[in-house]
Amino acid sequence: MVPDVSKITGIGPYEVKQEKDRELYCKDQLVFLVLHKNTIEVRCDTNLSDNLKSKYESVMDSRYYGKGGIEIVLAGQLSPREIEDLIRLSYNMTQ
Repeated sequence: MVPDVSKITGIGPYEVKQEKDRELYCKDQLVFLVLHKNTIEVRCDTNLSDNLKSKYESVMDSRYYGKGGIEIVLAGQLSPREIEDLIRLSYNMTQ
């Protein structure tokens, strides 16, 4: 299920840029969320990234951020609350 970013608490102003096959959510011109049809990509701490990748097969290195983020297949392994927390973290890490 694709998250509705407008309903996530703790996120300030942002803008959405539409590209051919994805949406880029930006804070001060910097991307904090990449939304694809079946996956999302967020910025993430290296330790948390390693932990999530070892725990869930639906979490992998981000194509957009590289080692600085993760890509999550929206297959139901992570709860909606966990995904919201990761989006909020990504927003707060974006400076």
